[in-house]
Amino acid sequence: MQFQTIRLALLSVVVLCTTSLEVAAQGRILRKHMMLETAPLKLVPATNKLARGSASIKFSGRYRKITSNGIPTHRVGAFPNAHNPHKVTPQPHKFLVAYIPRPASKPKPLPMGTSMGVALNGIPFDPMAAEYYNGQRKGWQYNALGGAIPLGLDVNYAHVQPTGAYHYHGLPVGLMQELGWRVSQPSPLIGYAADGFPIYALTAKIDGRVKKMRSSYRLKSGDRPGGRHPSGPHDGTFINDYRYVEGAGDLDACNGARVTTADYPKEIYAYFLTSEFPVVPRCLIGKIGKGFKKR
Repeated sequence: MQFQTIRLALLSVVVLCTTSLEVAAQGRILRKHMMLETAPLKLVPATNKLARGSASIKFSGRYRKITSNGIPTHRVGAFPNAHNPHKVTPQPHKFLVAYIPRPASKPKPLPMGTSMGVALNGIPFDPMAAEYYNGQRKGWQYNALGGAIPLGLDVNYAHVQPTGAYHYHGLPVGLMQELGWRVSQPSPLIGYAADGFPIYALTAKIDGRVKKMRSSYRLKSGDRPGGRHPSGPHDGTFINDYRYVEGAGDLDACNGARVTTADYPKEIYAYFLTSEFPVVPRCLIGKIGKGFKKR
């Protein structure tokens, strides 16, 4: 099965100790975690068919308007589940992105609480989770796809926010299947980033042949600092375990590259979802549109 390799490519983290709760300065509750090691990620099977999903993409002046009720047409995991107590409920999603996107002077990191983009089915991409070592915001942030903090992700690498919003943390496997994604073909259009540039998954046609697009992020060598910070080797438990190595892969620091596609035959900058970290890009090269700040 083509998607088996996708699932096997991602790691998770063994829970080594208990967690507690801490109230952050902003009033949000942050859990304290002390987990340090990786292990295979366990995903909830997608056995549930939800009520009718709807999404539309229309043009509004210089913008592309994407609306949806937040319900995917593909099957999802059981929610609530043991590690995600929330139920999927309809959402009034409305996103506005530039029809002709333009890069800014320099890329900017994706702010916490902001979706990286939206899939064609109107479901947001949210790569990060507000989970930190010892509950220290702006410290060592756990990799949401690592599994150190059980998030109840289903096989679409998605789960549910307290608001009832279903969202992707990684490769939207069910959507990719619906769109006819094949490992031997260039990726179909998957969605649009918050800055209006297109999003594709895993494959592209380069120099006349289809290839898997590789991330340029690599694990750091050696061990973490320890002390008030986590110890142990850089193994992918934290996003801080990775660093961008220019030229190590096919993609830049925002997991993007200039490519020609069926949708953009004259070449365009595009973001790619990858099987390796960061999977979903963590920075954007253009101005963030409206509707991507989570409520």
